[in-house]
Amino acid sequence: MKAEVKKKTVRKTGLTIPVYDPTGKVEKELELPKTIFSVKTSPKLLAHYVRVFLVNQRQGTASTKTRGEVIGSTRKIYRQKGTGRARHGDIKAPIFVGGGVVGGPKPKNYSLKINNKQKKKAFLGALSLRCETKGLIGLSDKFLTIEPKTKKMADFFKKINLEKDKKLLIIPKQEKNNLILATRNIPTVTIVGAESVNSYQILNHQKVLILAKAIDVIKRIQEKNEN
Repeated sequence: MKAEVKKKTVRKTGLTIPVYDPTGKVEKELELPKTIFSVKTSPKLLAHYVRVFLVNQRQGTASTKTRGEVIGSTRKIYRQKGTGRARHGDIKAPIFVGGGVVGGPKPKNYSLKINNKQKKKAFLGALSLRCETKGLIGLSDKFLTIEPKTKKMADFFKKINLEKDKKLLIIPKQEKNNLILATRNIPTVTIVGAESVNSYQILNHQKVLILAKAIDVIKRIQEKNEN
């Protein structure tokens, strides 16, 4: 009798998303790593990350001039007494047009800090939240060789009922390819590379479209950060 060969059984995590091809049909179900897409994160941490991110976008360059910084004559504009008018000094006083500003803004650093551990946890939590709310959609790698026409991607979004949603497209590298050329003119789509995507971008979009190769890039980056 022939010896029975035991087949290796691959454990499934039960965490899958549909992967669509350019025609709008589900090509397969993609299994996601639980270490990235099934991480519980405190809503307070996500809110804290968003606050820090938005505050750090402020340049803090607004500036006004005081009466001492305004260029102009320091001559007393008219004599102190005898005119019947209020007493005034030079023309640079705040009461005059073109004079200095009292209590106006000055350059200021508004930046806040968040440590790397919190930043990583917020990123994994944002991805997990989108996965949990069915907002994560997989795209086949065939999209990288799609015909570079906006109509192709617009038709694809219509087929999967995403034409009106605010979408984030995560690709392996933000280099010019057919997918970027076919998508960049659609106003509801933001394109970002897997190595530079952040938690705010994920949370700020209703749907996250991610290429299968981009998931591998994110996984590799997370493993590198752990070592």
